[in-house]
Amino acid sequence: MKMRMLGLKSIMLAAGLALAGVGHAAPPVPVAPAAASSGATPAATTPAVAAANDPMLAMDGAPAMLPTPGIGMPVPGGIGLQPQVTKNGERALRFHNYILVPVITFISLFVLALLMWVMFRYRKGANPVPSKTSHNTLIEIIWTAVPVIILALIAAPSIGLLAAQFKPAPAGAVTLKAIGNQWYWSYQYPDNGGFEITANMLKEKGETQAGERARTDADGPKLLATDNRVVLPVGVPIRLLTTSNDVIHSWSIPAFWIKLDAVPGRINETSFTIEKPGVYFGVCSELCGARHGYMPITVEAVPANVFAAWVKAKGGTMPVAGTPSPAAPAQPGAAAETNTAEIANTTGPVENVTSAAPATNQAATANPAGAGNAGQ
Repeated sequence: MKMRMLGLKSIMLAAGLALAGVGHAAPPVPVAPAAASSGATPAATTPAVAAANDPMLAMDGAPAMLPTPGIGMPVPGGIGLQPQVTKNGERALRFHNYILVPVITFISLFVLALLMWVMFRYRKGANPVPSKTSHNTLIEIIWTAVPVIILALIAAPSIGLLAAQFKPAPAGAVTLKAIGNQWYWSYQYPDNGGFEITANMLKEKGETQAGERARTDADGPKLLATDNRVVLPVGVPIRLLTTSNDVIHSWSIPAFWIKLDAVPGRINETSFTIEKPGVYFGVCSELCGARHGYMPITVEAVPANVFAAWVKAKGGTMPVAGTPSPAAPAQPGAAAETNTAEIANTTGPVENVTSAAPATNQAATANPAGAGNAGQ
């Protein structure tokens, strides 16, 4: 009996020590999976592994930032514009809310009132003998001049907003080159070493194949979340270049007030500055084929120092502050400005030749090209 009691006490003591050890064990170290980067060298994986202890890093080496419901994404039943996080977007939102909507509302109600008055005043019962008046000079002047004045008043802020949207980016802006493909996006950072990432739409649970990662709420809404996010700094001008490898696409982020076509053999350019950190979603806004609705865009806006750490983790480099971008079309003052005529995407389609066009990397983190989303 004593032996049994002694054995039971030993077991209880061992269990207590084990529980105490679990309670004081060191927390596990999160490890960020390798990110897709066609332009990075093998050595570029070392910074990503070394930075795995950084709590700011999550899947694909991007900062761990969760989407905010209702911000940077559509809202069920919403009828207004998304909250804007760029100067042009805020300007456009004010223009929409305080000028366009009131003017449209007033004109609609005024025309409705006129129709109701005409229907009542000039109905057959109240006006058995129709008037033979065919012209009224004053009324004709009014209904011609008033719409012209309204259009002129609307045109002034509208033209100013249009000009602001295509204002060239200043020297020192971060250049992002978005390349449309059927049906996914690839991105290059020409000012940061030229590394490239590829973004495919994340599938839902039950739709994935072996080796693929399914979408979670941390990634974003259904049909909008991607396996690789575009990472951009907050408070730094962004120089956006768009082109395409096949057909016309359109790179669109509603919260940035950005919609820029990606045309094969041509580079379009615009600029914007993100003012608030967050995760923002968009889609291809140009009908581009059967999978047009399945090539979303996810942008993660982070502080400038976090962006620099992410670039380093990708094997890239940060340019000298204030240096004009040499990415074609080169900015004024850049070393490559002498060759501004060369603006075509070098990975674009090749025509009238016997050799095949260069293959574009489509591999994405945990979404192999052979079984990835682009092959759906």
